[in-house]
Amino acid sequence: MENKTIKVLLVDDHEMVRIGLAAMLDTEDGIEVVGEASGGRDGIRLAQEYKPDVVLMDLVMEEMDGIETTRRIMQQLPDCKVIVLTSFLDDEKMYPVIEAGAFSYLLKTSRASEIVQAIRAAAAGQPILEAQVASKIMNRFRQPKPAKAPHEELTDREMEVLRLIAKGKSNQEVADELFIGVKTVKYHLTNIFTKLGVEDRTQAAIYAFKHGLAD
Repeated sequence: MENKTIKVLLVDDHEMVRIGLAAMLDTEDGIEVVGEASGGRDGIRLAQEYKPDVVLMDLVMEEMDGIETTRRIMQQLPDCKVIVLTSFLDDEKMYPVIEAGAFSYLLKTSRASEIVQAIRAAAAGQPILEAQVASKIMNRFRQPKPAKAPHEELTDREMEVLRLIAKGKSNQEVADELFIGVKTVKYHLTNIFTKLGVEDRTQAAIYAFKHGLAD
C-alpha cells in the first residue's frame, strides 16, 4: 500500500469513540477517515459508497451488531479488511465475527499506536490479533474433536448398500438395484461390517435401524 492513502471507515454507536478515533487517525500520514457510521446499516451503506480499505468495527450495536454488519460488508466488498475494535472477548461474539470475515481483532484498551499499526498491517494484508484473542483461538484448535460415529465413516455407496440390506434385500437384489456386481456388493459389505464393528448383515441391519439410517 505504498504511496496510497488508506481509506478507513469507522462503525461505532458511541459518538465519543468515533470522535476520538477520527481525531487520532487524522494526524497519521497516509490514513484518511472517509466516513463515520453510528450503526450497522449506515456502515454498510457508507462502505458501498466509499469502498474503504479498512473498516474499524464495533461489535455491540443496537440496530445491527458488528457480526452481521461484517458479514454483509464482506459479501459486498471481499477485498475490504474489517478490524474489530471492541470491549468484548467472549466466545459468543469473537468466533462468529471471525467466521463472518473479520481480518483483525483488537480490544478498545489497545494503545493508539497499536490501532494505527493494525490499520497499516491490514491494508498490507497482514492480520493482527490481540494476544488474548490469539491464545483463545489456539486453545480452541487444540481441543480434541469429538470422535465420529462408526456410520459416519461409511462412503455414500456403502450407506446405500446398508439401507438396502436393512430392508431385507439379498446380495443379488442389492446388485440389481444399484447396477453393480454381486462381488462388488460383497466387497462393500465387508467394509461395512469392519467400519460398524459388526459380524454379519443382521447386526448391520440392527445398527442401521438403531441409528435411524433405515426405514
